[in-house]
Amino acid sequence: MTMSINTGLVSGIDAGSLVSQLLQVEAAPQTALKSRLATSQVTASAYRTVNSALQALTTKAGSLLEPDGFSSAKGSSTSTGVTVTTTSSATPGSLTFTVAKVATTAASVSADRWATTSDPAGITTLDIRSADGSTSKGTVALDGTESLTQVAAKINADSALGLTASAVQVAPGQFALQISASTSGQAAGFSVVGNKTFDPTSIGQDAELTVGADTATTTAYTIRSASNTFEGVLAGATFTVTKEETTPVTVTVAADPDAVASKVSSLVDAVNNALSTIKTYTNNAQGSTAALRGEYAVTSISSQLLQAVSDAVGSDGSPARIGIELTRDGTIEFDAEKFTAALQTTPDLAQRLVTGSGTSGDPGAVAGIAGRVREVAEIASNATTGTLSSLAKGQDSLARDIKDRIADWDVRLAKRKVTLTRQFTAMETALSSLQNQSNWLAGQLSSLPS
Repeated sequence: MTMSINTGLVSGIDAGSLVSQLLQVEAAPQTALKSRLATSQVTASAYRTVNSALQALTTKAGSLLEPDGFSSAKGSSTSTGVTVTTTSSATPGSLTFTVAKVATTAASVSADRWATTSDPAGITTLDIRSADGSTSKGTVALDGTESLTQVAAKINADSALGLTASAVQVAPGQFALQISASTSGQAAGFSVVGNKTFDPTSIGQDAELTVGADTATTTAYTIRSASNTFEGVLAGATFTVTKEETTPVTVTVAADPDAVASKVSSLVDAVNNALSTIKTYTNNAQGSTAALRGEYAVTSISSQLLQAVSDAVGSDGSPARIGIELTRDGTIEFDAEKFTAALQTTPDLAQRLVTGSGTSGDPGAVAGIAGRVREVAEIASNATTGTLSSLAKGQDSLARDIKDRIADWDVRLAKRKVTLTRQFTAMETALSSLQNQSNWLAGQLSSLPS
């Protein structure tokens, strides 16, 4: 007997709908688990968002605590032919010089010309020597069967030679072998000895700065560089020359209080961002749906941050002295003008209030704002031991357990559906049999003589 599993032919019952409704009732625990899973995932995400804000704060504070984190300088030059860049460790100073030479790169070209770059070039020996020819830098193994392209490839493959080579077309159907030093400077200069002649096209030369002048009472000195970049002539500064300068050029590296103020302002911004993020996710106001509503483990971090920024720093007193203060709405305000003024008049005080004094861990060491803020943020956000990291991982673990239980319910409900469908089918079969018997009896009764 064929039977629809949706609507019984005999009973007329919508079995599909009935089974669905029964399963829906029995799946109530699974529905509750799905709701708990969503909540757990949202909570874990909220912990991680707050954690990210604190990690950013940790990084920002850490950069100020680096040895050169609180120093900053800017460089300037009196010539467009000399540029200067500085690092955060640059110290103020100046230097006046002329640019006697700029660096050049040695190069040579073959005297011979070839009609193609693919036929054997007949070069059997190539001995690369120093510019004056006194010392060999290495040889290129050749047997004369290599083409110009192959010879160039062999030169390029030997990095110890410090050369680059290529076959260049000097006229239609005329090719030469060009060899150049990989780097500029006198030390990279070279000459070529072999069965073919190579003529220098450029001599390797160092860049030279001349400081002072030779007179009856003074003596000039020279600063050399293999490239046109001079590093470390002044601490933390790099000069780059682009042309010879006979007129003296003055390069100056000066303190840049605005840059330091910018770094401290950036730290304050990071603190305020962390405070704002915590406030948003823990909002405990009436009707709030914040994922971490009223979560003390998180709200307490705000209190610790505010304390880290506002408490007195040792005997130096309040950070308000350098323009860092709490506001009534629970944020940090940075007065850049006041900070810059403090940096110019009392730079040591400004630095101690921000970065502290002494070596961390030593007796007498005092942590400044940056150190205290970093400690609070790191305790909460450390990837291994941080409280927020642990709370997020706890939610992840809970979510995995709930997913397993939801999966168990899927199996259980699937089996239940099979059972209910079979019961419905059995009922329809029984009803069909009874109906057939009833029809047969009715037929027998109707056939009896009246």
